[in-house]
Amino acid sequence: MASGTKAIYYALAANTGIAVTKTAAAIVTASTSMTAEAIHSFADCGNQILLLIGMKKAQAPASELHPLGYGKVSYFWSFMVALLLFSVGGVFSAYEGIHKLAAPQPLQYPWVAIAVLSVGVVLETMSLFGALKEIRPSRANRSLYRWFRETRQSELMVVIGEDIAALLGLVIALVFVLLAYLTQKPIFDAIGSIVIGFLLIFIAVLITLEIKSLIIGESADDDFKSAFRLFIATRYPQLEILNLITQHHGHDIVLALKVRFRKWPASAEKLVAEINAVEKAIRLEFAAVRFIFFEPDISTKEKQGAVRPRRRR
Repeated sequence: MASGTKAIYYALAANTGIAVTKTAAAIVTASTSMTAEAIHSFADCGNQILLLIGMKKAQAPASELHPLGYGKVSYFWSFMVALLLFSVGGVFSAYEGIHKLAAPQPLQYPWVAIAVLSVGVVLETMSLFGALKEIRPSRANRSLYRWFRETRQSELMVVIGEDIAALLGLVIALVFVLLAYLTQKPIFDAIGSIVIGFLLIFIAVLITLEIKSLIIGESADDDFKSAFRLFIATRYPQLEILNLITQHHGHDIVLALKVRFRKWPASAEKLVAEINAVEKAIRLEFAAVRFIFFEPDISTKEKQGAVRPRRRR
């Protein structure tokens, strides 16, 4: 099972149990913060199902209509998840809090809400640690923020963002429910729902901006490009890379390179055979590379010499 899929299943399992528990607690306690958290958890469950759908559709083979495959479809579904997190999770939670702010209702059985939120914090922490474990190989020594800004795995970006939002939301709800209980002022419960709503909106906007860049088209990261250049220089010293273009299509990389042969093959047939051998070696070394466009070229100096007209003697 791919790391992204495992992280999504961790989150889905945790959120399903939490959502049902929060809903029951929201009905019993009449807590607005708890209601906001229940809505958030159900939205997260729906979001994770959408991410799984996106990952499945991204594996479809290339077609005549989509010759580079469907890898980018995972970005579309991740973008939809961010929109749902913004609208269903964020806007609705903020609206619910503002609505209750005008007519706050006293909490009923507040210890039920406190117990459920405390258990939720534990479960969400476990889910977040599971997701962090899955990104550890690709994250390497980078900070979580830097990984978030640089990763091309949109589904993992969304899962991590949702888990952080869920954990912070639970802590906020717990704090404001405690304030409402200790002060006997239910207005704190409504304020908690508003704060949770704006938190979700903020994280949804961050995720949306990152996914927008992926949809437009991002190159492979610097580590990949450095490793690729080193591979060519070491394995094929007769080749000089004049231009290298990479672009992520989901988990796949499209690679286009223009190279100069320091020693040209003796015939067109040998040139084609050498290019095919290089492409095969690239695919064996870099499993993520799915499409390669290889263009042999000559440097400016060689090109000028090649086109220089022959003089009569």
